Amino acid sequence: MADIDLKSYIRDVKDFPEPGVVFKDISPLLKDTKAFTCAINGLLDLIGKPAIDKVVGIESRGFFFAPLLAAKLGAGFVPVRKPGKLPADTISQNYTLEYGSGALEIHSDGIQPNDRVLIHDDVLATGGTAAAACKLVEQLGATVVQCNFLLELQFLKGIEQISSYSVRSLVKY
Repeated sequence: MADIDLKSYIRDVKDFPEPGVVFKDISPLLKDTKAFTCAINGLLDLIGKPAIDKVVGIESRGFFFAPLLAAKLGAGFVPVRKPGKLPADTISQNYTLEYGSGALEIHSDGIQPNDRVLIHDDVLATGGTAAAACKLVEQLGATVVQCNFLLELQFLKGIEQISSYSVRSLVKY
């Protein structure tokens, strides 16, 4: 499966979610069993062998892979969501992205002090959401072991926002 070109399963959608943005749609990758399995295995290879206690998945497309990675790593899964989507006590962090701004929340009991955390999202663009997720994890006293992405849009230089962390991306544009 290592010979699958994952880029061929990612389509560009122009002017989504607003004019001037080219959205990387991973739906074709998700619906193809071989490409999906190749992506999961590739993301696991990026992680290597460090001990991981929790995998944080960032809403919403980070939820496609993060629970699978958690299960394979023998770790818990913790969602990071937009405000008002989590039912219990939360902490919040504001962020900016390539076409706006927002906030992320995590359950205040989702991560324990000294947990070793892998943060996963589908795309590293400007780095704002990933940086916010890292801050949330650290506010709860845990350590970010790695930030892991299916895609990286290198021209947006998002890695600069999270350069103090180990960052790995499976597919780079």
